[in-house]
Amino acid sequence: MQEPQHYLSQMVQELKPSGIRRFFDLAASIKGVISLGVGEPDFITPWSIREAAILSLEEGYTSYTANPGLLELREEISFYLNRRFGVKYNPVDQVIVTAGASQAIDLTFRAILNPGDEVLIIEPAFVSYAPLVTLAGGKPIPVSTHPSNGFKLTPEQIENAVTSRTKAILLCSPNNPTGTYLNKEELTKLAAVIQKHDLLVVSDEIYAELTYDEEYTSFASIEGMYERTILINGFSKGFAMTGWRLGFLAAPTPFTEQMVKILQYTTMCAPHMLQHGAIEALRNTYHEVESMRRSYRRRRNYIVQSLNNLGLDCHTPGGAFYVFPSIKSTGMTSEQFAEELLLAEKVAVVPGSAFGESGEGYVRCSYATSLEQLQEAVKRIEKFMNSLKLKETQAEEQYTNN
Repeated sequence: MQEPQHYLSQMVQELKPSGIRRFFDLAASIKGVISLGVGEPDFITPWSIREAAILSLEEGYTSYTANPGLLELREEISFYLNRRFGVKYNPVDQVIVTAGASQAIDLTFRAILNPGDEVLIIEPAFVSYAPLVTLAGGKPIPVSTHPSNGFKLTPEQIENAVTSRTKAILLCSPNNPTGTYLNKEELTKLAAVIQKHDLLVVSDEIYAELTYDEEYTSFASIEGMYERTILINGFSKGFAMTGWRLGFLAAPTPFTEQMVKILQYTTMCAPHMLQHGAIEALRNTYHEVESMRRSYRRRRNYIVQSLNNLGLDCHTPGGAFYVFPSIKSTGMTSEQFAEELLLAEKVAVVPGSAFGESGEGYVRCSYATSLEQLQEAVKRIEKFMNSLKLKETQAEEQYTNN
């Protein structure tokens, strides 16, 4: 038998491991760590959602569902999207329930991409976007945003990146890792150039419930964008249901028809009993979602002010539960900063380089943890920054003496 590598896919072997996971694994090996790394709500899934899933088990709902999910849940998703964001989808053939929003993105790329098709990935970007394009046979094209305007994508940046092979653009607003939110006016400007170049839009709206200063605008609601948008969303972030692995997508029928075929040959359907929990989430827990959002907003305001006071320049994110402070003033790379902070003060953050080249010089900090934990983390970061300044002073003195 030849070496195992001979039998493995070259494409998979060339994929880089997630830069997030390495730091999660390292942090897990150290006692007493405060993690600002995990993109996961610290709230437990609301009880009524858990109760609905438990009841469904007791009542014997353990079979397969239809491939796109329970019709009752798809109807609730359709009502939700119309009520909250003003976009209408037929629950019968335009809504698919998935095993997390990540599967929805995977389904989308597998359904729309031919070998060599290009997809614009707006960086800094969530770590799975580019690999999912690659695994579907496409070519991810990074488009770097800049801190000077809060990491917001501009129409000019799309113009400069488009080629004859460009088929789609992936937008995530609010963004992971920057928290940047694009409002209706900004999306409308992007829509004009997207329409000009006849691009599809994969709109990751998983953080739609976590915007703090403006009402959320779904890209599918922008004039002329409904027919060319595949809307991705789910229950993980806004409803504190990460471990449930339930997401959904909504799109015009020609797209969903092809995606259902992929489901038929892969996962079949999302878990039956968990879908009953999702129905309860959409029907009866919005007051709890609102309470979580208010808590995140208070934490956001605290950590942004604290980091800026420490000399780590940090813009105020419009949504999600991340801040993306610059650590360039330290002279360290983002990986060096994250590793030394973890080892010295037991605070885990994610190096910005994990989110693309334009993330270098920054770190991602999640404020999806209690205010008390954030306050302790800030104290430790301050101690770390002071130790860096002391080392710099000592180095300067030694240089002067020599």
